[in-house]
Amino acid sequence: MILATIYWPLVAYILSVIVLVGIIVLLSHLLGERHEDRATHEVYESGMIATGTSRLRFPAHFYMIAMFFVIFDLETAFIVAWAIAVKELGWAGYIAVLIFVVELVVILIYIWRSGALDFAPDGKKILRAYREKIKKQTVIDEQNN
Repeated sequence: MILATIYWPLVAYILSVIVLVGIIVLLSHLLGERHEDRATHEVYESGMIATGTSRLRFPAHFYMIAMFFVIFDLETAFIVAWAIAVKELGWAGYIAVLIFVVELVVILIYIWRSGALDFAPDGKKILRAYREKIKKQTVIDEQNN
């Protein structure tokens, strides 16, 4: 009985939301326009007419950037939550977030040193390839003369 007296406002709120959403959807269906223009079934993206296929292949580093963003975004959310409750958590919370941040820095150094953040070719590799191309061109020029 006590449970019913505690939760009746929540149940009333949920039921009123369901009824309101049902009424809005029903009115939209009954009063909404129905037309079949030429452009009705065309893809519409940001005001531009779609050209080409949507099946594009992206290099893997785009996915790596997205994963790093999500990871560091979640870490920011954890640190902000800690900062909000810093007085209640005291020194134990400070030590915990310090360990967390040190762990993040170690992981960042690891992925940086392993080359996961290197998306462009190395300058030395570019120069080496350029020199080899010049050598090949010189050999071809000498053979032609």
